[in-house]
Amino acid sequence: MTQPVYESFDKMESFMKDVFMKVGVPPEDAAVCAEILIESDKRGIDSHGVGRFKPIYIDRIKDGIQNPVTRFEVVREGLATAVVDGHDGMGQVIGKRAMGMAIEKAKKYGMGMVAVRNSTHYGIAGYYATQAVKAGMIGITGTNARPSIAPTFGIENMLGTNPLTVGVPTDEDFPFVLDCATSVSQRGKIEHYDRIKKTMPEGWVVNRDGSSETNPARALEGLTKGTAALAPLGGLSEEGAGYKGYGYATVVEILSAALQQGQFLKALNGLDPSGKKVPYHLGHFFIAIDVAAFVEPNLFKKTTGDILRELRASVKMPGQERIYTAGEKEYLAWLDRKDRGVPLNESLRKTIKALQEEYKLDSYKFNF
Repeated sequence: MTQPVYESFDKMESFMKDVFMKVGVPPEDAAVCAEILIESDKRGIDSHGVGRFKPIYIDRIKDGIQNPVTRFEVVREGLATAVVDGHDGMGQVIGKRAMGMAIEKAKKYGMGMVAVRNSTHYGIAGYYATQAVKAGMIGITGTNARPSIAPTFGIENMLGTNPLTVGVPTDEDFPFVLDCATSVSQRGKIEHYDRIKKTMPEGWVVNRDGSSETNPARALEGLTKGTAALAPLGGLSEEGAGYKGYGYATVVEILSAALQQGQFLKALNGLDPSGKKVPYHLGHFFIAIDVAAFVEPNLFKKTTGDILRELRASVKMPGQERIYTAGEKEYLAWLDRKDRGVPLNESLRKTIKALQEEYKLDSYKFNF
């Protein structure tokens, strides 16, 4: 396996913005999309950053199943709530604006919630939770996705990977951000394993015969064809408490579809009955809770920080050097990468060069 080559975050963000504009995304929206994608790489979440730039966004725009120009329509609104139709525009643009609405409502009424229908993949959910944290609030978000997870005792992919993501302000250098799928793994991580030609652990993906699939290429093919499924958090059995992951995935599915009357489950597979590609019509939800409506913010941050510090200081398992809290590893990844940039494997380097040639962005001088 060849070693990755590092490129600066600023250069990769600018490059992605320029490519987005080449396929019709307005400059301001292109900047938002690139910012959220590069934020994933800054946090060490390689499954949702530069690696997904072309297949999830550029290719879908070119296929006509995602609109480069976003129409953000508020179809229902209350004092602390709103329902938005994104008309299959750019998910990052829709997500940032929707959480912004929830934050503004929370400033007035203590809490705000915005439900979205007809959106597209919005990148790392943690970005939007952190958006609320930066405003001094607790941020909660979730999204449904194309069918991937099998229900407990099932082998058919029904639910999306459906993250339930929470961001909380603290008095530390980094917030508490729990950003993870409700499946044991997610497609983005499997795609990453496929790019680096690495075998997956057993228990991530189940085939229709009940066997565990460890080849990432076969797993991705099976997930697309519906012949394989992701295991929910806890696995496929009740003994491993997989019903908990299945249950939380279902909660996210309901909040991403029922409140806004959007699409759900198999309707999100991106294909019509004849197998032709169609928009995904994803749903999201965004909740902002103003800490100041409950308690003096610094007291809240101190208590939260004390909880996290006590957890990290608790007795460690033999052989383990430290205990982490959510958001800490992402902060450490940023400290490690801030001066080095984005690690690009050979596959990603080829993709970036191909995009550079296709869109004649010759001014970029990459390190490869």
